[in-house]
Amino acid sequence: MNQVTVQKVYENLRGPLRMSLLTDLPVADVRLAAPDVHRPGMAMMGFMENFLPHRVQVLGESEMAYLDTLDPAGQDAAVSNLAFLEAPVIFVTRGLKVPEPVLSAARENGIPVIASAVAAEEFIRELSAHLSEAFAPREDVHGTLVDVYGVGMLITGKSGIGKSECALDLVERGHRLVADDIVEVCKVSDDVIIGRFREVLQHNIEIRGVGVIDIQAVFGIRGIRMQKRIEVEVDLQRWRDDADYERMGLERDYTEYLGVRIPRIIVPIFPGKNITVIAEVIALDSMLRVYGIDSAQDLNRRIMETLHTGDRLSRYLRHDRE
Repeated sequence: MNQVTVQKVYENLRGPLRMSLLTDLPVADVRLAAPDVHRPGMAMMGFMENFLPHRVQVLGESEMAYLDTLDPAGQDAAVSNLAFLEAPVIFVTRGLKVPEPVLSAARENGIPVIASAVAAEEFIRELSAHLSEAFAPREDVHGTLVDVYGVGMLITGKSGIGKSECALDLVERGHRLVADDIVEVCKVSDDVIIGRFREVLQHNIEIRGVGVIDIQAVFGIRGIRMQKRIEVEVDLQRWRDDADYERMGLERDYTEYLGVRIPRIIVPIFPGKNITVIAEVIALDSMLRVYGIDSAQDLNRRIMETLHTGDRLSRYLRHDRE
């Protein structure tokens, strides 16, 4: 997980949330400990039960109206209560005017104060979303991520097995590349992981013997996308005569990334095998399973029904002379 600091949040959101500094930011990084965003109305009054320390504090119209009722000593005490909670930063929303005693108290306690012209509700919503993403668990995965018919397909396998070539063929057939070689995986909820490209690599693919290809430059904007939920892994493996590969698909294999399970399909490859079409069929079959249609289970059910009814039907047909 990347280190999240007040300085980074200000740099990333000062444009979208129309921020401006009311006090100087410290030279040293001010780390944020959690993505929680608090409105500290009761805490400023001295009631701090259930208020967690080290949280971002946001002052809206209610909090600023309360501060306006206090004399300078009371305003100093209110900010000191936030300092007791070790608030890393105070945001003031809707462009509200901040009394000088409040700013002085914040400077004395080492708490930066940042103004935003955005209303409190919208500000908290946008800031919370940004912090949730910044604090989300992450890992790098060696593979290629492609959006195939709307299904996020992570293609894995040993180096040189043909992951990039498969992705290139899929893009040529109208699908969209997300990332090649290194996929940055981010867990955004208990059962959802998102894959993105690494910024330095962007949408480049390395084809051995050819070199690096810029997919956006060659295929245009239709050939790429910025991120995609990862829904299935296709593990390319070289064919082995002694290996026992799944034939029916009744038993599903799974893999985990960041604690999230996704289906994993092993595809043995050998010269002449059309991996691209197989990848498309895997994506379509994955969508069918979402809708409750399982071809392998349906076929197995019909076979079992035939075993139970076949003898009776055979006897009938043997004696039917019409």
